Amino acid sequence: MSIIGKFRVRSFCAGMLVAAGLAAGSIAPAIAQDNASWDRVQKAGVLRCGAAVYPPFVSFDPLTKEYSGLFADLCRLYAENVLGVRAEFVDTTWDNIVAGLQAGRWDLALALNHTPQRALAVGFSDAAIADQISLAFRVGNNKFPANPTSFADFDIDGVTVIVTSGTYMDRSVTALAKKAKILRLPSGDEARLALMSGRGDVLADPVDSNLVYIAANKDWATHIVPEPAVSRQGMGFGVHRSMSFQDLQSLNIFLEELRATGRVDELLKASVQKILDEKP
Repeated sequence: MSIIGKFRVRSFCAGMLVAAGLAAGSIAPAIAQDNASWDRVQKAGVLRCGAAVYPPFVSFDPLTKEYSGLFADLCRLYAENVLGVRAEFVDTTWDNIVAGLQAGRWDLALALNHTPQRALAVGFSDAAIADQISLAFRVGNNKFPANPTSFADFDIDGVTVIVTSGTYMDRSVTALAKKAKILRLPSGDEARLALMSGRGDVLADPVDSNLVYIAANKDWATHIVPEPAVSRQGMGFGVHRSMSFQDLQSLNIFLEELRATGRVDELLKASVQKILDEKP
């Protein structure tokens, strides 16, 4: 089974981060300020984590009904070790993850990239990791140069760039593409399948996701981290914009410690390795 098959088994839906330009009128009313607090979470005994699947950051196993991946692990650790509550994962999509956070359907949005547009609608923790887009493609595709180095090398008539609709990859590629066609698909699984089947020529995805994909398909696929960057951002947790500075500081100090001790890197590597180990 290819990495595509494994991703399809392990996720209900995919996508990497919600469209930054969500219209204000389409977002449900925000929760009251006194509800966006760790005190409320501790009284409820549960930290609700909005989870849209995108391995290795967030994965879901439909057989065990369990979430895994870097940000699922971080959510559990913060819930159990800091707040003293259990973590509850709420299934969502990248098109809805911000709106659900605003409406109070979950307390944290997992694996949310920092963008100035989203910062107008929600709050952010500090970044757990640095994230950027890489470009995966089939070796030997003669539609573009043999050794591409930048997005401009793919921005050619006849080239199709694949993105997951509603993600920061979609937004970033749309802003850059002048000649290439953009193929927007509803999930990361479909985007990866499109590259494998030849529906598209280039896949714009987070570098860590593409590293897993390339490792599982190294007989035909490769990727580059383009310079200048297509997008380079921090990835962290989304919180309700009314969360207090003190509460947000607790989450940020938690992340600071795990980054400093190398625990974040260990969790990310373990998430990647778990996916590769499950490949038959």
